[in-house]
Amino acid sequence: MRPRRRTIESLRGAGATAHAVQARSFGLVQDEEQSSAIAPEQKAIRVVIVEPPGVFRAGLRKLIESRPALKVVGEAPVDIGARSVVAREQPDVVILDPDPKTDGQRNGLGALPLLAAAARKAPILVLTGVDDPEFHLSAIRSGAMGLVSKNLCGDTFLNAIEKVHAGEAWLSRSLVANLLVESVHGATEPPDSESAKIASLSKREREVVDCVSEGLSNEEVAHRLFVSKATVRHHLTSIFGKLGISSRSNLIVYAFRRGLSVPAP
Repeated sequence: MRPRRRTIESLRGAGATAHAVQARSFGLVQDEEQSSAIAPEQKAIRVVIVEPPGVFRAGLRKLIESRPALKVVGEAPVDIGARSVVAREQPDVVILDPDPKTDGQRNGLGALPLLAAAARKAPILVLTGVDDPEFHLSAIRSGAMGLVSKNLCGDTFLNAIEKVHAGEAWLSRSLVANLLVESVHGATEPPDSESAKIASLSKREREVVDCVSEGLSNEEVAHRLFVSKATVRHHLTSIFGKLGISSRSNLIVYAFRRGLSVPAP
């Protein structure tokens, strides 16, 4: 009989010291066929954990490093010191567990833009234990590339890290629906400056925006438009620069708010 899988949140209640925590004890190890060793030519995805110190953070590190393709290169509490750790390590992905009771820069979602600036191009994946749609929307508005509930299994969390590293947004269907509803009901005529930005997009760039708004990955966009993934990345870089945004999730929100894309009926 296979061991019962627990949720990420169960890490917080583990009854072992930080040094004794093992990923298997949480029931969060992957299936054997999913935990294949990293290819020699493939570099591990470098991760920084921004999470209050304690058994949960130690368990989170063990969970992440249970997958060979992932490596934790730094840890920091959710305060102003996290920015220096992220700036120093320049990870591939930042895991942030903000305090949902505050939006301050020290320990709330207010820290997210600062971490994004320090990390340069690294996506930020928010880990949360609260079922608060407004908090989730705020995280995406602040620049998070994805959001994972602590009530999900460990494999889902690890998959989310790999997906946001690959340039994809990790959003639940309910969150996407909320973003679309917010965009439709809150849509207004864009200011002249925004109109100029939108007008600067080429026809091909508008097509890329449409595809991304549907939730397509770079590979899927390339397949639909009959171009290479490198070309898609080039278009996205150009789009981000022209619109003044920095992440795929922000592009999705921007597109619906400004009428670049219309939700399917």
